Amino acid sequence: MALNSDLDEDEIRERVSETLGLVELEGVEERMPSALSGGMRKRAALARSLIMEPEVVLFDEPPTGLDPVTSATIGQLIRSIQNRLKMTSVVVTHDSPLARRVGDLVAFLQDGGLAFLGTWEEADSSSSEAFRSFLTGSEESHAA
Repeated sequence: MALNSDLDEDEIRERVSETLGLVELEGVEERMPSALSGGMRKRAALARSLIMEPEVVLFDEPPTGLDPVTSATIGQLIRSIQNRLKMTSVVVTHDSPLARRVGDLVAFLQDGGLAFLGTWEEADSSSSEAFRSFLTGSEESHAA
């Protein structure tokens, strides 16, 4: 029996296998972390967070250090898991395309406070120049 579980070793192995399957890492149970690619390590970290069946998962900059294709794959995986497990997730990111892929609601923090909270439709029609600039990746215009 594991310290944080009432499951026996066989049940734990089955649970690990199922959870690795959720993150598309079937068959890597015996591999060392150093033998995994960066994207595989991100997925293994996601599996570790899911193994205890949390109600909410916090993702802090999930695409950091990944190439654009792998980053998009991680975003699709987060969305898939949200839908399959009916799980709430909070994704902290500076990657606007990723945020659109995985978020139903968007919160924008500015100067240590909540500057916007709403749907993507509301975000797209926001009157905040700073927020619009963030969403589009463009510079704010400054009055001379």
